Amino acid sequence: MTPNPFLGVFLHSIGGLAAASFYVPFKRVKGWAWETFWLAGGFFSWIVAPWVVALATAPDVVGILRAAPSSAVFWAWFFGVLWGIGGLTFGLSMRYLGISLGYAVALGFCAAFGTLIPAIPSGDLLRMFGTVGGRIVLLGVLVCLSGIAISGAAGRRKEREIPSDESTPELNVGKGLAVATFAGIMSACMAFAIKAAKPIADLAVERGTPNLWQNTPAFIVILFGGFVTNFVWCVWLSRKNGTAGDYVDAARPLLSNYLLCMVGGTTWYLQFMFYGMGTTQMGRFDFVSWSLHMSAIIVFSTLWGLALREWKGASAGTRRLMGLGLAVLIASMLIVGHGTNLGAQ
Repeated sequence: MTPNPFLGVFLHSIGGLAAASFYVPFKRVKGWAWETFWLAGGFFSWIVAPWVVALATAPDVVGILRAAPSSAVFWAWFFGVLWGIGGLTFGLSMRYLGISLGYAVALGFCAAFGTLIPAIPSGDLLRMFGTVGGRIVLLGVLVCLSGIAISGAAGRRKEREIPSDESTPELNVGKGLAVATFAGIMSACMAFAIKAAKPIADLAVERGTPNLWQNTPAFIVILFGGFVTNFVWCVWLSRKNGTAGDYVDAARPLLSNYLLCMVGGTTWYLQFMFYGMGTTQMGRFDFVSWSLHMSAIIVFSTLWGLALREWKGASAGTRRLMGLGLAVLIASMLIVGHGTNLGAQ
């Protein structure tokens, strides 16, 4: 299949929109503790949606997973477990920092680690310096990291200027920055998991799965690892906080809460469905998909922050800085797309 990097950028943008949007339904859940709605939504994210999409796009999913190399299955699952640690703390970063700043800080570290580290052992990073397209892609990654830094600075200024009761009721910048930093580093394990699961994707293609959907069986393994981590943590919190009864308490709006968790959880999974599709279009520089994904998430999460009035009361200078960060991130996506296109040619 001939790569189409600009189609890949478009698909990564859709994935970024899904990733930036998934938490919005959770904000409307009423009467449930964080651990309750996080696990309820996660069941759809990590178990239901991966199986439904894989069964719809790949023939004989169970046969593919049984025939896959055991080492690939294990390492994909293991990195999924580590990614799950980042995923659950990522939810806490939204809680303490709000959407704008939480995404910017966590994804800044996630983009740096998830993009560059997997490319070092394979030699892809060094080879990129030897081609024009590769150097342009690396420039795009640097521009991406610069845009993330600018967005983070804008979010930090915004939180200083807006009282916590107008931005997020549980604002705690110190705790939130620590959690978001840790979340970003651990969330980068998703990039490692996808790389480890490459034999599963290759086997899926061999057995008739369209190239665009080759990663859907792999996500079953990876996201099950994330489910294990989050399940253990949320059950422990439920017992500690006495919130296990939330799931069946008739005094809560159970139907609407479960529907909101289903929408939020399914939307969350869509980010990786489109991410997996986008990587198939990026050609020899497919590892830069991670930075594209992070850029798109920050762009759309900032727009959601505006829509949810998280930036109400911020100064004109802070808003201009936010706009500059968005412009730099969008430019980085175009630069990476152009460099990858040159590499594919």
